[in-house]
Amino acid sequence: MRKIIVGAFVSLDGIMQAPGGPHEDPVGGFQYGGWAFPYFDEAMGQAVDEMFATPFDLLLGRKTYDIFAAHWPYAGADDPIGSLFDRITKYVATRNPALKLDWQKSQTLGGDVVAALRKLKSEEGPDLLTQGSTDFLQTLFRNDLVDEMYISYFPVILGKGKKLFGDGATPMALKLVSSKVSGTGVTVNKYLRGGPVVTGSFEFEQPTEAELERRRKLS
Repeated sequence: MRKIIVGAFVSLDGIMQAPGGPHEDPVGGFQYGGWAFPYFDEAMGQAVDEMFATPFDLLLGRKTYDIFAAHWPYAGADDPIGSLFDRITKYVATRNPALKLDWQKSQTLGGDVVAALRKLKSEEGPDLLTQGSTDFLQTLFRNDLVDEMYISYFPVILGKGKKLFGDGATPMALKLVSSKVSGTGVTVNKYLRGGPVVTGSFEFEQPTEAELERRRKLS
């Protein structure tokens, strides 16, 4: 069985859009492309290395694939990430399954993306790691396909932009298995699935008359 693992750089208000540079994804008038760059230090480099340490294939939305394909094949043989991405398989979610992909070892997931992902998960092979791909992530969350998440929270508020979690994500609890803080204040967290959402209550066992009246006003 293969796992689907989400890797994401996220602002404190949940935005993922264009962390790497001003021309990466200016859609919607986004003005802060490259917001992650000032926070990268040695600890962040180690966190990225840890995320890439276990064998994986890439799982990308079409827009992120285009960004990567225009950058990483040209990074040079001495670039460890570029050479890694070059030699592994890239699976791409696209609304045009007949799309020709020029980057070596790249293939589309076909017309039924969810069925293709379930088939991939059932097979033997390296885990499937996402990078970026905000729109595609919503499909993964809606269909309960995510097994683990590496989420790095950056100490910045961006106001608007594409978010990690939209409406319709499958409710679940998560288990935090590791957490580190970089010298620039980025919190690097690894989460596993933690089962269903469990609720409880801090309310009085016997509600007050004021509370009962408040509830009546809500209905």
